[in-house]
Amino acid sequence: MGMANVHALSKFTAVTEAAAKVQATREIAIEVRDLELAFDGRTVIGGVSLTIPQGQFVSIVGPSGCGKTTMLNLLAGLVSAPHGGTLRLGGSAPRLGDSRIAYMLARDSLLPWRTALGNAEYGMQIRGVAPKERQARARDLLQRVGLAGFEDSYPKHLSHGMRQRCALARTFALDAPYLMMDEPFGALDAQTKLTLEELLVELWQQEQRTVLFITHDLAEAIAISDRVIVMSARPGRIVADLPIDLPRPRSVRELQKEPHFHELYARIWTTLEQGWRHSDEH
Repeated sequence: MGMANVHALSKFTAVTEAAAKVQATREIAIEVRDLELAFDGRTVIGGVSLTIPQGQFVSIVGPSGCGKTTMLNLLAGLVSAPHGGTLRLGGSAPRLGDSRIAYMLARDSLLPWRTALGNAEYGMQIRGVAPKERQARARDLLQRVGLAGFEDSYPKHLSHGMRQRCALARTFALDAPYLMMDEPFGALDAQTKLTLEELLVELWQQEQRTVLFITHDLAEAIAISDRVIVMSARPGRIVADLPIDLPRPRSVRELQKEPHFHELYARIWTTLEQGWRHSDEH
């Protein structure tokens, strides 16, 4: 190994250790311990352990079928399949309808008979928030995501990107400490995706809730996260837990010009490839 690589490895190890110390001082928000899950006799998730402190933004990347979304759904209480290991949110087991969780899907899932405002406040309505309060919060968030003036528009009159903005407003409108996000920008064009990543980072930096974000886009994961978890191909195992030592507050657009951003991308890509090969060998 060359001296440059030794220096880079030493620097990365120091950053990892520093991040671990910071993590240890925060209260644990999400804990996954020795998670094992099989469907039809085939192991989907094989011994995953993960701890996320309060207020941290964590992305999970990995090949399709490695159990990323399944783990998210288990934590959200949406899947109740028998499994081994322990799952905890704020110290308690996941449950369906947990008001501590806001979940954003890859599709906007807007109700076509409700306006943008009606959709943005819908989650709050279900949870019993008073009409004036939920409408005021929905209006504020629609404005923050760039939909001021479109409050009375129906989904059919909104572009795909605008619909996802509305879905993002609906998600953040919920007073939920845990945000579960399953590839929410995966189907968007590159420019719209970048815009919504900027919006997400801006909203998160203001409130710093605990976020677990699933994506296949390595650049996206690096730009928005405090940590990136890399999973292997099925059976899904964690092959790397990498701190993203880019300063905050961040601009997703400006990060594209940073050499360290591209160094992190190359490091994660190499780890992902190694995880794939290791899975193939077994």
